[in-house]
Amino acid sequence: MADKVVVKAEKREERGKNNARRLRRDGKIPVTVYGGGGESVAAAAELKDLAAILRSDTGHNTIFSLDMTGEGAGDVIFHERQIDPIKGRLIHADLRRLAKGEKIEVTVPIHLAGEAAGLKEEGAVLNQPVREIKVLCEPSKIPEFIEVDVTNLDVNESVHVSDLKVGEGVEILELPEMVIASVVVVREEELEPQIEEPAEPEIVGKDGAETEGEEKS
Repeated sequence: MADKVVVKAEKREERGKNNARRLRRDGKIPVTVYGGGGESVAAAAELKDLAAILRSDTGHNTIFSLDMTGEGAGDVIFHERQIDPIKGRLIHADLRRLAKGEKIEVTVPIHLAGEAAGLKEEGAVLNQPVREIKVLCEPSKIPEFIEVDVTNLDVNESVHVSDLKVGEGVEILELPEMVIASVVVVREEELEPQIEEPAEPEIVGKDGAETEGEEKS
């Protein structure tokens, strides 16, 4: 998205599950807008507009303009979003207003590059226990992803958070000793059957943030 996207929104006076269902039937979803020195505002926006942003290269870290009736336009970013576990569709979002010069906490994906040298050994696999990390930076400096070159990674070697390289002004908020990727040898007797857990509602975003979800009464 080279040009900044503008999403139209309308204030919501009504709350509750019935109102949320009506919005979703009309192709809209409830959103809550907060931060940036302003009060929290309940609004509704087109699902297709927000879904298109989430499908973009920058995904939930995309900075876009929310043009709200009676409030005007302002830059926002996804803070938390709730996904329907059955349909896999966005059903609620918390949007954070952005103030000039303010640093925000976001999660950034980690991309592994290259083929690890240790994979030449029989039974060796590349393990990536961490696929995204939290960083603190100004919105304009949010990296699309952090690339990690694993070409020289041998058996029983690991890449840690302390090995990551990020741009100026970007602070990593994870423990330095956290393992990002490693090459290990797996024997057949060590493999255990995987048991799938039942699907539960998925809330994606910063821990502890309040969201309406299926709408609080």
